[in-house]
Amino acid sequence: MKLILLQKVQNLGKLGDTVEVKPGFGRNYLVPQGKAVPATAANLAEFEAKRAEYEAKAQSTHDEAESRRAGIEGQSVTIHANASNEGKLFGSVTPRDIAEAFTAAGFPLNKSEVILGEGPLRHTGEYEVIAHFAADVEALLKVIVASEEG
Repeated sequence: MKLILLQKVQNLGKLGDTVEVKPGFGRNYLVPQGKAVPATAANLAEFEAKRAEYEAKAQSTHDEAESRRAGIEGQSVTIHANASNEGKLFGSVTPRDIAEAFTAAGFPLNKSEVILGEGPLRHTGEYEVIAHFAADVEALLKVIVASEEG
């Protein structure tokens, strides 16, 4: 399936690229999310006519992501969780918990922007977490998981 990208898509291409993707990826993700349109002659002509508008929108999105990254880069939060004496949590710390902790600390963050490379956190300690704001804008955050004092 040939598509024209309307915004930068990580590991695929940048704005205006014509890419070949599997039909399911294009039909179920890229087109419904507004990230691409089918590569027909009419769509190609329409894209070229509106290219400046798409580039301005992409630049504003990138600038907003950069400003959010600059405000949150290097920040840390402490999350208290119920844990055993050995430091193993009864449950886990998920992206939702991390996003809520940063939002409560005054740094708005959505759970979909939190990337946990190895899954939920299941032990006490310090962890580095990635916040993904845009296709090429990420921030490194510090999360400290501490045992609740009962």
